[in-house]
Amino acid sequence: MAAMIFPMFVRLAPLVFLSLALSLSAAQTFTLATYNVENYLDRAAGTRPAKSAEARAKIRENIKAIQPDVIAFQEMGGTNALLELRASLKADGLDFPHWEHVSGWDTNIHVAVLSKFPIVARRPHTKDTYLVQGRRFHVSRGFAEVDIQVTSGYQFTLFVAHLKSKRVIAEADEAEMREQEALLLREKIDERLKTNPNANLVVVGDLNDTKDSKPVRALIGRGRTKLVDTRPAERNGDNTPARNPAYDPPSITWTYFYGKEDSYSRIDYVLLSPGMAREWRKDASYVLSVPNWGLASDHRPVAVGFVGAEQ
Repeated sequence: MAAMIFPMFVRLAPLVFLSLALSLSAAQTFTLATYNVENYLDRAAGTRPAKSAEARAKIRENIKAIQPDVIAFQEMGGTNALLELRASLKADGLDFPHWEHVSGWDTNIHVAVLSKFPIVARRPHTKDTYLVQGRRFHVSRGFAEVDIQVTSGYQFTLFVAHLKSKRVIAEADEAEMREQEALLLREKIDERLKTNPNANLVVVGDLNDTKDSKPVRALIGRGRTKLVDTRPAERNGDNTPARNPAYDPPSITWTYFYGKEDSYSRIDYVLLSPGMAREWRKDASYVLSVPNWGLASDHRPVAVGFVGAEQ
């Protein structure tokens, strides 16, 4: 009997492997990016200058290097600025038919999304407020929330945030303000995951703080609905494991350069719900490292890859 089964397996094995290969090729792979484009304004506003032609060209170059299917922006100017970038990218061969622009309390810089896939639902959050030391504040840039349809069988929810900067203000402690904004965003995430704990959910943006800070810890959460920090790094060949298992490996992950302190830090994040993390491709996730990146912005873009449902 064994002698009869083995030749049959040999004949069937190529068909099994072919079926597996076709299944993998049918899956929709896609790339999501986030990018703080540092005052992408089409005209000066207060102390913020208009974005130079040289800086805009470098931003387009960086985006084309990533070839994202969906890209989220922070420090985007008004709708006209977003549409100018969208049109310029299309002229360069990168078309994003779908877009979202959210204007919060800040009248100069905003969060936005460009997408190759249809945006099938929009839930902008522009009126959230919180109390610090007895004073009420608005979430300055609001939060974008959109549902994106990748294929007929695969959809995910994208939140885009730009939390309070570390710039000191007289009215309240900036770190506490940032934490309160993070807690408000976490509430919105919990609402989605309470309805569906397996929901595909991504939180991206400039959180203006480091991993162990109170705002970032509050946003990531804990327990079964704790978000997964993708922690992309440069594609420079580093593969040394962490010396201490409690810490991350010593790869180069910084996304922001602060000239005043001559410091580099990771403050731009892509965080995933447990459900979305199952589709995450670590091998397709990275911080873009290119010459003269600083011509575009004081931030570097972050890209994360996924495998969605079969088409």
